[in-house]
Amino acid sequence: MIFVYFILLVFLQLSSTFAANENFENYVGCDMPKSDVDLVEFPLNLEYLEAEFFLWGSLGYGLDKFAPELADSGPPPIGAQIAKLSPLIRDVITQFGFQEVGHLRAIKDTITGFPRLLLNLSRESFATVMDDAFGHPLKPPFDAYANDINYLLASYVIPYVGLTGYVGANPKLQSSTAKRLVAGLLGVESGQDAVLRALLYERGREKVEPYGITVAEFTNQISKLRNKLGRHGIKDEGLNVKPKVGAEGRIKGNVLAGDKYSMAYERTPKEILRIVYGSGKENKPGGFYPKGAEGRIAKLYLRHGD
Repeated sequence: MIFVYFILLVFLQLSSTFAANENFENYVGCDMPKSDVDLVEFPLNLEYLEAEFFLWGSLGYGLDKFAPELADSGPPPIGAQIAKLSPLIRDVITQFGFQEVGHLRAIKDTITGFPRLLLNLSRESFATVMDDAFGHPLKPPFDAYANDINYLLASYVIPYVGLTGYVGANPKLQSSTAKRLVAGLLGVESGQDAVLRALLYERGREKVEPYGITVAEFTNQISKLRNKLGRHGIKDEGLNVKPKVGAEGRIKGNVLAGDKYSMAYERTPKEILRIVYGSGKENKPGGFYPKGAEGRIAKLYLRHGD
């Protein structure tokens, strides 16, 4: 099965990452330049989102029950709920949820960070993303929590954005502490994205009911939307591309997204905010973040715009 094959690839990738970071604990708590602190703080916005979405989707509860000290009395997410998942997918998503809790601990053990911010994880929030992706309202509205395929497609919306952010932050970091932290986070985020894409690739020709649109086409439209909102060229690709765009310009299948060298795309915090706000503007909150993102970088854009 494609799924098993890619799980093995992900395992090998993560094993390499962990070997390179086996002494990470020795570096937690060291001083970092302010610029590094800002770049490490910003991803908390996405890690909170992923943790809550995966925990609620698989278990029916989030940080307030699982790790209240990480939520730090922040407002509970809007509309989060348990999803109707098969045993296999529930198991995978539960693992993702626990991994995201670990990411939150790693970041907040390194810097002060901020409490959980207000997140909109409602069915309506995800339905809006899908409507925007297709350029018209889907009828009935897309329900992210309805079944395996819908939940996997909703999950496709999230980790990849964080992955590109870590790739973008990496060359700007100065301290070994920040570099080791981001390398470790990037390794697992990349693994999550690979697993999600493999699961969806295996189902690529299946129709998403009742819309009669294939899983692959959903991913293509979501990726096009993120490129449009990011406003900085192509940094996102669905599961099928024109052969000239695929790996080595020779293949249509696109189980992993990458540039012409099959290397990961990068995004800046500004591009990420434009995408997760759903507004195409880094100073106009909305989407998954009704009151905007937190941290110095995000607040700077909210105060000063362009």
